[in-house]
Amino acid sequence: MGLLPPDSREVPRVSIIVPHLNTPEHLVRALQALARQEIDRGGFEIIVVDNGSRIPLDPVMAAWPEVRFLVEREAGPGPARNLGANAARAAILAFVDADVRVLPGWLMAGLEALAAHPDGPIGGDVRISVDDPRHMSGVEAFETVFAFQQRKLIERQGYSVTANMMMTRQVFEAIGPFGGLNVPEDMEFGQRGRARGHPTRYAPAMRALHPARRNFDDMAAKWHRLAVQALTAHQAAGKPMWMWDLRALVVAASAVPHGLRLLGSPRIEGLPSRLKGLAFLYRIRWARAMDMLALSRATRHGEQVTAAGWNA
Repeated sequence: MGLLPPDSREVPRVSIIVPHLNTPEHLVRALQALARQEIDRGGFEIIVVDNGSRIPLDPVMAAWPEVRFLVEREAGPGPARNLGANAARAAILAFVDADVRVLPGWLMAGLEALAAHPDGPIGGDVRISVDDPRHMSGVEAFETVFAFQQRKLIERQGYSVTANMMMTRQVFEAIGPFGGLNVPEDMEFGQRGRARGHPTRYAPAMRALHPARRNFDDMAAKWHRLAVQALTAHQAAGKPMWMWDLRALVVAASAVPHGLRLLGSPRIEGLPSRLKGLAFLYRIRWARAMDMLALSRATRHGEQVTAAGWNA
């Protein structure tokens, strides 16, 4: 049995929760991939939680009557996921992003990993999807190497990105809800879970694809949002601003060793793609460092710093 309609009387085995903001074309592809999933027994439901999109979802809702659509007014993917979890009927909760396309076997791989380790969240593998692996753009080459390093995040930092995660409802309630826009909700959730005895584990067979950012501006907007969150945490910890400024300089300098890593990565084919990725790496690291220093100056002058929308 597969996807259950919203009016089904059968209790789903899994509830798949998808936060959404202004990307209906990605959402349709995500739903198509999710609807094709198969499990050995029982069915699953899909819950899409829109977070105040400017683009109406009416056409998507009409085309997908099998999917439950909810609305969360509080800004942030964390609150959207929390609403979906609260509305979910299953004892197992899976979280994917609206621009993620899960691969065949994703759901069963997650269920098998969760059966082996039910005491904490399960984080799956996330790779970057590209139009032509032999002719990558700079941003595609950069993200292919550096984005979504799930094994490293889970094993070294104790958390999974929420773009591809699964857990029991019992674990979700024990860890607590996801945070809002002012915190990196995936990191905070996973590390809080680890501290409470619910460590995240890596499931490489639970595979999903994420599109690369469209261009430099998209990437810069993402890093600005993360920098605002990091600065908020820096100040909350009572750390001096000179440490933040030093951190900005380290970000700029990191382009050198990371450039060597990019040039030698087996994930990129051909020298032209490597060189475009290298150029993008140097540009974005310099922009990140300058943005961090600008946030530092604004903070010292008593200005309030803000970030763009959560999927910017």
